[in-house]
Order: sequence, then structure tokens, then C-alpha cells
Amino acid sequence: MKKTGFLYDERFLLHKTGRFHPEIPERLHAVYQGIKEAGLLPRLTRIEAIRADTKWIEAVHDRHYIRRLESACRAGQCVFDCADNQICSETYETALLAVGGILEAARLVMKGEIDNAFCAVRPPGHHAEYDRSMGFCYFNNVAIAARYLQNEWNIKKIGIVDFDVHHGNGTQHIFEQDPSVFYYSIHQHPSFAYPGTGREFEQGSAEGYGFTKNSPVLPGRGDEDYKHLIEKDLLPAFEVFKPEGIIVSAGFDAHEDDEMSNANLSTEGFSWIMQRIVEMADKYANGKLISVLEGGYSLKRLPELAKNHVEILLKGA
Repeated sequence: MKKTGFLYDERFLLHKTGRFHPEIPERLHAVYQGIKEAGLLPRLTRIEAIRADTKWIEAVHDRHYIRRLESACRAGQCVFDCADNQICSETYETALLAVGGILEAARLVMKGEIDNAFCAVRPPGHHAEYDRSMGFCYFNNVAIAARYLQNEWNIKKIGIVDFDVHHGNGTQHIFEQDPSVFYYSIHQHPSFAYPGTGREFEQGSAEGYGFTKNSPVLPGRGDEDYKHLIEKDLLPAFEVFKPEGIIVSAGFDAHEDDEMSNANLSTEGFSWIMQRIVEMADKYANGKLISVLEGGYSLKRLPELAKNHVEILLKGA
């Protein structure tokens, strides 16, 4: 049995996106209720959300961009960069808490106080690029965590696995020239034409060429294609790369009941993917794994999916 950390803080609910926006506070409440009602909370190590030092965010994002977001929130603006990105006066501070909590989870993993962690945070992050927000994302949580592990803990090789139904253009953009971070994404393409990146020929550039791997899935193909592509693309890639730590962009919006896609991945399909990731973490990284919530918009399915996700982390390979 693994010792699993769980990051959740009601302050993450303070990021308000408006009545008709899909990325709403109720998503996080659904995740928490699924874990609580399954009786898993007593088995988890609660992780405190701490306001991040901006030096860690500046390791990934342009300083001017960070200040722009802070100023927009303080000015009471409702939109940042594009119409998808609804903000409020609390968004900047909420995003800092999310990053800080994830870094605390990483610290606890590296100290050996926990084996792995699930970080139920808002706002999500994988669409955020170096100097612009996209797709409900402001700070790239997993990218910041990767740099923190490298700079603070001397982890030389980080593997990022992104199974959100939308391609993590921000994460790919940040690391596409970096051979020390292997970014793998499996996602629907086309996925309502957003974000329009993540084709197979996108493999990184310069010294990072070959350290980006995308597995686009056609609409409606479901479990069979997901399993085939992970076995064909991800498992062999990590066998060669041998990551010393694994970070997961855990988006649950590929589910067959999620209106944000028509990827048709089943509940069992999500569990199969996460079991493979845990096996790789145990094989290559001494179990060091940090999972961070990205998308997932079915309030009906999120409780079950989050519960299963945490149970797999607890059980291990």
C-alpha cells in the first residue's frame, strides 16, 4: 500500500468563472465528494495549499505576463487574454495557492513523507504558455512542478503524461527544446478544433527533438485506440527515457459522458491508463508520481473517476 498525498483547499473555489463557463468550482467539489464518500480521506495525507513564491513561476513564465495577470485581477477585470479565460479578483491568488500546494506535494514526495500525490486544484494549467493564458489556464502547474523538481531536488529527467482530451499545448511549448523533460500527450484530434496542436509530427525541436510524443485519437474511438496508442507510443518511449520522476496532467474530459469531447473513453479505460502510469513510476522513478487535475466537466462522473484515480495511487503497481 502506498502513502498518497491529497491536495484540496476550499480556497480553490474562490476562482469564479461565471454562470455559463464549464470550468466551475462545482467541478472540484464533485472530485472531493467522490473521494470523501468512498471513505478514502482517512487513508490520505492531506497537503496544505501554500502561496507559491513567484520565483518558481518565473522559472516557466515571463515575468511581465505574471504581472499582467496580477494587475488584471486586482483591477477587477473579468476576461484575460481571450474570452475563454474568465477571471475574478481572486484568480491570481487562487492560482498561486494551486501552484504552491503542488510544490508542497512535490517536496513531500522528495522527502519520502509520501509516495505519490493527487492535486485537486483550480485553475488548471496545461494550456498556459510562456507568456499567454489559454483554455481556462493561467499558470502551467505541471511545468512549474517539473522545473521545481529539477532546480530544487536535482531530478535530471522528468516524464510528463497528459491524458486530458485536449492537447497540452502550453506544456509542449515550454519544453519543446528541452531534452530533460519528456512530454507525452494522448488526446482527441480534432477535439472541437481546440487547441489545434498535438499532431504526430510535433516531436520537439533543437536539442529537444524526440522528447515530445503526441498520440492523437480520432473522435469516437474510445478505449481500444487509447490502449493501443499508449502501448505503442508511451510505454516504449519511457522505457528508453527512464524518467526519474513522473508528473500527470490528469484531465477526465475524454470520458464518454463528458460533453467537452466525443472521445468515448470509459471509466475502466481511465483506470487502465492510470495503472500503466503507476507501473512506470514504480519501475523507473521509485514510485515518485504527482498527479494534477486538469479538465473534466461531467459533474456526474467526476466523483467516480477521482475516487478510482486515488485508489490506484494508494494501491500502487
